[in-house]
Amino acid sequence: MTAPQLSVAFFLQMFFILVVCRSVAALVRRFGQPQVVGEMIAGVLMGPSLIGLLLPAFQQQIFPNESLKMLFVGGQLGVGLYMFLVGVEFKAEVFRARVHSAVAVSVAGMLVPFALGAGLALWMVTIPGMFAERTTTSAAVLFMGAAMSITAFPVLARIIHDHGLTGTALGTLALSAGCIGDAAAWGVLAVVIASVGGGVVVAVKAIAGGVAFSVFMLTLGRRLLIRLGSATELAGRLTPALLTLVMTLFTLAAWITDAIGLHAVFGAFLLGVAMPRGVLTRELKRQLEPFAVVFLLPMFFTFSGLNTRLDMVDDLPLLLVAIAVLVAACLGKGVACWAAARLNGESNRIALAVGALMNARGLMELIVLAIGLQHEIIGPALFSVMVLMTIVTTLLASPLFEWVYGRHARAAGELGVVAMSADEPATSPERGRRGAAPNERGARA
Repeated sequence: MTAPQLSVAFFLQMFFILVVCRSVAALVRRFGQPQVVGEMIAGVLMGPSLIGLLLPAFQQQIFPNESLKMLFVGGQLGVGLYMFLVGVEFKAEVFRARVHSAVAVSVAGMLVPFALGAGLALWMVTIPGMFAERTTTSAAVLFMGAAMSITAFPVLARIIHDHGLTGTALGTLALSAGCIGDAAAWGVLAVVIASVGGGVVVAVKAIAGGVAFSVFMLTLGRRLLIRLGSATELAGRLTPALLTLVMTLFTLAAWITDAIGLHAVFGAFLLGVAMPRGVLTRELKRQLEPFAVVFLLPMFFTFSGLNTRLDMVDDLPLLLVAIAVLVAACLGKGVACWAAARLNGESNRIALAVGALMNARGLMELIVLAIGLQHEIIGPALFSVMVLMTIVTTLLASPLFEWVYGRHARAAGELGVVAMSADEPATSPERGRRGAAPNERGARA
C-alpha cells in the first residue's frame, strides 16, 4: 500500500471509528455507564468478534492489514497523551487524608487479586496459547498478578466526580486506595517487561532507569518545571510557544521510558505528575484533553478491539478460563477491599461502595493488556479473555455502587444527583436534599 493509499485508508478508518465509538458511547450513557465503557465495547465490536465475523470483507476494506501499524502508533500517542493528562490531574493531597484506611484497602485490593491472578497463571501456563512461548512461569505469574490487581484510576476518578463524591470521605478513601494500588501494580508490570526483554542487563537497565527517571522527574525535574508554570501564570494562558515546549517534553519523556525498556505511558504520566499546578495544568487539560479523548483514544480502543477474538472463547477450557478470571477479578477486588475497609472502622455501606468502585478496570487494564501483547508476554486468547473481564468489571462498577450505596445516600440527602454528561458537574448534596430527581446517565471516565 502506497503512502497516498494509506492516507485514504486512514481518513476512512477515522470516520468509521469516530461514528461507531460515539454512537455506542451515547447508547451506554443512557444506562448510567461512563463513555469510556462504550468506546471499549465499540472497539471490540469493530474487531473480529462481530464485524469481522459477520462482514469480513467489509472489515478488511476499512482496516487493511497494511494500515494497522499506523493505527497502532496513533493509539499509542492517544494513550500516552491521556496518561500525561491523568498525571496532570493527579492530586498528591489525597494521600494525606484517611491514610490508614487507604493503605489497608489498597494493600488488600492488590495482594488478594495478585495471589488469585498468580494462581490462575500457574494453571493457565499448562493451556496452549495462553502465554507466549518465551514467557517464563515467573513472568506469567507476575503479569497475571499485576493485571488482576489494576484499578482503573481515571474511571474511578470520573465515577466519583459524577456521583458528587469529590472531597467526601468515601471519595477520598477510594481515590487514595486506587492511586496506591495502581502505583504498585505498575511497578510489578515494569519488572515483568524488563524480565522478558532479553536478560539481566536489559532488566537492570529498565528497572534502574525507571527508578532514576522517576526520582529525577519528582525532584529536580519538578523544580525545573516551576519556571514553565511561572511563565504560564505571567502570560495568563498557555501560549503556542509554551505548549510547544510542553509537547516537546512529553515526547522526550515518553521516548526515554520506551528506550530503557518500559513503556511510553510511564514517562508521560510522570511528566504530568511533575507539572506545576495552576494555570498551566488547567490550560493543558483545556487544550489537550478534547483532542486526546475524542480523536486519539478511540484509535487505541479500536486497535485493542482488532486484537480481541471473543470467538476464540468457544471451547470448554477457554470458557472455564474466562469464568475463573471474571470470578477471581470480582471477588479478589470487591471482597478484599470491603473486608479491609470494615476492619479499619468504615461502615458496611461505605465498605461495600469502596469494593464496588475499586473493581472497575477500564482503560488502565487495556493499557496493561496491550503492553503484554506488544511485548509478547500473553497470547491472543488470553488477551481476549482479559478484555472481556475488563469490560464486565467496568460495566458493573456504577450500577453496583448505586445499588449498595448511591440510592441510599441520595435518599438520605447525603449525596447529589448523578452528572448527565462530562460537561455537567454532579450536583451538590444540598440540591439532593431539595429533592432533585437523580439522573442515571454517566459521563466519560
